[in-house]
Amino acid sequence: MATAAPSAASRIAVVTGASSGIGAATARQLATAGYRVVLTARRKDRIEALAEEIVAAGGSATAYQLDVTDRAAVDEFATAFKAIGVLVNNAGGALGADPVATGDPADWRTMYETNVLGTLHVTQALLPKLEASGDGTVVVVSSTAGHGTYEGGGGYVAAKHGAHVLAETLRLEIVGKPVRVIEIAPGMVRTDEFALTRFGGDADKAAKVYEGVAEPLTADDVADTITWAVTRPSHVNVDLLVLRPRAQASNTKVHREL
Repeated sequence: MATAAPSAASRIAVVTGASSGIGAATARQLATAGYRVVLTARRKDRIEALAEEIVAAGGSATAYQLDVTDRAAVDEFATAFKAIGVLVNNAGGALGADPVATGDPADWRTMYETNVLGTLHVTQALLPKLEASGDGTVVVVSSTAGHGTYEGGGGYVAAKHGAHVLAETLRLEIVGKPVRVIEIAPGMVRTDEFALTRFGGDADKAAKVYEGVAEPLTADDVADTITWAVTRPSHVNVDLLVLRPRAQASNTKVHREL
């Protein structure tokens, strides 16, 4: 039986937090898969350079400076579209690794606003556009931290649990509409910035996260998984996909060759 060709709108993919790491890698891979990618992040120079790179490689990309925690800015961004096919909620991150007893409430607030409210803002603003495409997909990039606790991770774990619950609840609430909700939950991923940002630029502390781990996941590994999930047939919904390096059995069980 012949299938209808995908609409132009369904081939537009918005990626938040696209200035580095998983977001940048996902934008590259979705562009290679034939999507017109819209790159958003706070760092305008980074996403503009990435858009130029994608276009030079034969893809289609545009850059839009955006802070996902600014609801007014998100709503203004959404007016640029009548319909889109894919939203990858990747913007997020971790700050600090202090115990609950001494954790900085400002760090907890920032993590919640970025990982949860940022995802909420963009999803709410673009959900009507995803539905209008007739074949929409919402991706929430959470973390294995959203599925299990560990010492020193309280604020980040709480935020990623929030992101997980957001995705799970949204899927229940919009069933029957032409929009899938996919959650991708990576474990240990080595990127240029994640651990460095978490430890306030302390390179030694950041390096210890991956010390002795032969092959942590890479941003490309996660992007490949996201792209695979997004490009499944429209009736196939990858509700939740957890991925870890082989050396990591859980958030607290990691094989290190020291």
